[in-house]
Amino acid sequence: MHDAISLISRHGYLVLFLAVLAEAIGLPVPAALALITAGTAVASHVLNGPMVLLVGLAAMLLGDSFLYWIGRKTGWALLGFLCKLAINPETCILRSAESFYKRGKLTLVLAKFIPGVNTMAPPLAGSMKMSYGQFLSLDSAGTLLYLLAYATLGFAFSDLLRALASGLQTAERVVELGVAIAFFVYVVYRVWLFSRNRIYRVVPRVQVAELVRRLQSQDADKVLIVDVRSHGYYDRGAARIHGSVRIEPNNLKEEMKSLPRDKDIYVYCT
Repeated sequence: MHDAISLISRHGYLVLFLAVLAEAIGLPVPAALALITAGTAVASHVLNGPMVLLVGLAAMLLGDSFLYWIGRKTGWALLGFLCKLAINPETCILRSAESFYKRGKLTLVLAKFIPGVNTMAPPLAGSMKMSYGQFLSLDSAGTLLYLLAYATLGFAFSDLLRALASGLQTAERVVELGVAIAFFVYVVYRVWLFSRNRIYRVVPRVQVAELVRRLQSQDADKVLIVDVRSHGYYDRGAARIHGSVRIEPNNLKEEMKSLPRDKDIYVYCT
């Protein structure tokens, strides 16, 4: 914290702008810490409060708008890239889409406070064709709430934060050791999850020509085609393969109970 305050004092709004922008576009930069530090700097009369909010708002909206338009142009491609670090990328995308479909407006307002979702929300809004005007108004509300929360926290507890920073300096080696141990445990945990779920990363695929041959053969009645497209890419008016049935991909366990056991099931998505 002491180093962060010194950095803010020397470079002020530029550091704040870059930190918030970096987090907005998905880089592992703790914008919340920068905002808390900026709030502390405001309490020390180093920075101006309204200017801190204006700079933070400009940086966040710039980054979020960038992801929104890429999401609008590329659809699931960007979402797949952002989910690469997840144990199961398909589940990451489906759960994000489900959450946005059910609580789209609320998701945009509160997304900044939820790690992972804060980066996923803007491209999801773009990929699901939310108008830019609506996105900008909701994202602005969520961003202001986020900025005010952390900057106010830094302002209100500036004296306590300075005392904590001084205490942490005297216990620097202990802190570094604790961080190293936590990082090691995290890596081991991720490796364990990866090995346990690696089977789900392999999805058998069938070429369209092969399926067509099955449908034109004598055992066509033993084939069932299932549409599992996610929300935003499917609605009641959407066209689908003739004879296919629609099931909800986020409720597969329940949906599968109604599927016949004596047929070969082929699924397709977006």
